[in-house]
Amino acid sequence: MIEIDERLSRLLREEKIGWLTTVRADGMPQPTPIWFWWDGVTFLIWSQPQAQKLRNIRRNPKAALNFNTDPTGEVFAVFMGEAYIDPNPAPVADRAAFLAKYADDIELIGFTVEQMTADFSVLIRMTPARVRAQLEPPHEADPQS
Repeated sequence: MIEIDERLSRLLREEKIGWLTTVRADGMPQPTPIWFWWDGVTFLIWSQPQAQKLRNIRRNPKAALNFNTDPTGEVFAVFMGEAYIDPNPAPVADRAAFLAKYADDIELIGFTVEQMTADFSVLIRMTPARVRAQLEPPHEADPQS
């Protein structure tokens, strides 16, 4: 299990968009923007049943999940590990927390919670084995420049 410090924990609570990169059959990486819930061990990601990322994961579980960076590209977090399609439903508390986290966004895209739950019905779990992160700029901008 990877070590999550307070800064990384805050990012996982507050960040809303992640990029899940899976590998297509031809070896090409395929990044996809996703919504997620971090349960303390795995990322829970709900997908539409026909999504390409599901075919990719069935064929090759290697995956990475990264977050948008700051304007300079110096602040980032990338999680690398394996993803799998979980045939079991997520714990009710995790699904409820996910839906609460994205309640405003669900409404913004014109969905109801019921539509979201029905359309994004396949649970992906991504278990990170490694994290590469720099959560503060390595240097401050020179105020004289």
